[in-house]
Amino acid sequence: MTYEELIKRLDPAVYQSLKRALELGKWPDGRNLSDEQRSICMEAVIYYEDHHNTPMEERVGYLDLSLIHISEPTRPY
Repeated sequence: MTYEELIKRLDPAVYQSLKRALELGKWPDGRNLSDEQRSICMEAVIYYEDHHNTPMEERVGYLDLSLIHISEPTRPY
């Protein structure tokens, strides 16, 4: 089974667990994610969300740019 096939068959509960681990930086048992684990989880979550057509606002890392106010840069006088 390839990595892609594995992600396509990923159970929604496992996806939620991976997403939560990314949010907290920890596994459900409290152990910290290593940098490699974080990278693999992120790749799996992004692929899952893309494959399952998850709405953009529900995807990991989504930023609602309408809530961000960008002001004009100040000019020195």
